[in-house]
Amino acid sequence: MVISIITVKEQFTSNYKLVFIKIFKGNFAVYTKIGLMVPTHEHFMQQALKEAYKALDADEVPIGAVIVMQERIIARGFNQVETLKDATAHAEIIALTSAFNFLGAKYLPDATIYVTIEPCTMCCGALYWSKIGKLVYGSPDPKHGGLSLLTANEKSINPLHPKTEILPGILSNECLTLMKDFFKKRR
Repeated sequence: MVISIITVKEQFTSNYKLVFIKIFKGNFAVYTKIGLMVPTHEHFMQQALKEAYKALDADEVPIGAVIVMQERIIARGFNQVETLKDATAHAEIIALTSAFNFLGAKYLPDATIYVTIEPCTMCCGALYWSKIGKLVYGSPDPKHGGLSLLTANEKSINPLHPKTEILPGILSNECLTLMKDFFKKRR
């Protein structure tokens, strides 16, 4: 008996990717549909936004982060600079520390971090040393972003680990609006 997968079709919903697979035995379909719910980048960025709203509720700069491995959130963090009186208590640092503790490891090559705003230079350094596999962020930060601050001559220099993939612009408008509204109220 030979069973072969002949077609794979992906369909996207707002937060999940559905995967349909048609399996054939000879000329007859044995099993026509397997629906796998695979969360999308948007889903995980929405989770990071939930963390950013926790920061907002604590009167902190509203930045949130989640770290994902194998489609599962293993760590969360939001800015706590004012609460902890610690200039390094950024969302990314808190999420990284939580992930290291959860895994009992200091490197995260198979993990993806989702951050609502482009990481600052300090956080880029922490991401470099963590060897994070992928960075996904919402909105760029032209004033303080560790990637945006590079000059035209430095654009070839990656402040992250050489193997780290970068995916910007996921739910960018939602992330930017949250920041703009926060700073508008502060003025």
